[in-house]
Amino acid sequence: MSSVIALSEAAAIGLHSMALIALSKKVVNVTEIAKKIGSSRHHTAKIMQRLSKRGFLESTRGPSGGFCLKKKPEEISLLDIYEAVEGKITAHSCLASKEKCPFGACLLGDLASKMTAEIWNHLSSKKLSDYL
Repeated sequence: MSSVIALSEAAAIGLHSMALIALSKKVVNVTEIAKKIGSSRHHTAKIMQRLSKRGFLESTRGPSGGFCLKKKPEEISLLDIYEAVEGKITAHSCLASKEKCPFGACLLGDLASKMTAEIWNHLSSKKLSDYL
């Protein structure tokens, strides 16, 4: 069965990794994160770099290195994490990503805008601390 809405793999890695790190009492390395969330080490490392550059994570190099939160979990919304990985959420009027509808009016009405707003509202209202 197909899904109409799905997170990108990168967004899923970012959200789950941040929750995992927030739950940990110690520094967590990329290999450990990738194994626990079931993603590739390489892709996880790329997402961790993005989150570090955006100021959410502090990274430590070396054999005992890894990642820890740079901000408090209550200061980080799921939207912050999502947009750090994927970029700003923007509303599109067409779920099929067409500039002009061949029917003049969208067969789905304003569903795309409503879904985008609902997802944005949910992600912005949830803090990382809500999942600890």
